[in-house]
Amino acid sequence: MIGYVTLGTNDLERAAKFYDRLCGLLDTGRMMEFDTFIAWGKPGGGAGIGLTKPYDGKPATVGNGVMVALAARDKAHVDEIYNAAIEMGAKDEGAPGPRGDDGFYAGYFRDPDGNKLNAFVMG
Repeated sequence: MIGYVTLGTNDLERAAKFYDRLCGLLDTGRMMEFDTFIAWGKPGGGAGIGLTKPYDGKPATVGNGVMVALAARDKAHVDEIYNAAIEMGAKDEGAPGPRGDDGFYAGYFRDPDGNKLNAFVMG
């Protein structure tokens, strides 16, 4: 079971605004905050997401092949999350739509630091 996922950022203030809005759309607020780290989640509410300036002081970089998937309520919610991300400057990585034949519906994007995310719903 995943407790939380942490992504690196080089601009915590900018990234926090981006994730405040996305997590707000997911009915999730900040649960922890320090000078170099912010986390969103709900105690007992599943995996959370954190942003941090790297501990070693070096620039944050994007992990190739790494992606965070945000569980949406339905297809309209996927669209809303994806559109909000794009509106805030995220880069399109695949507009919302069906993927495969199993009822999987998702929209893919990269946050302002280049981290890849998607909003999805199954069935």
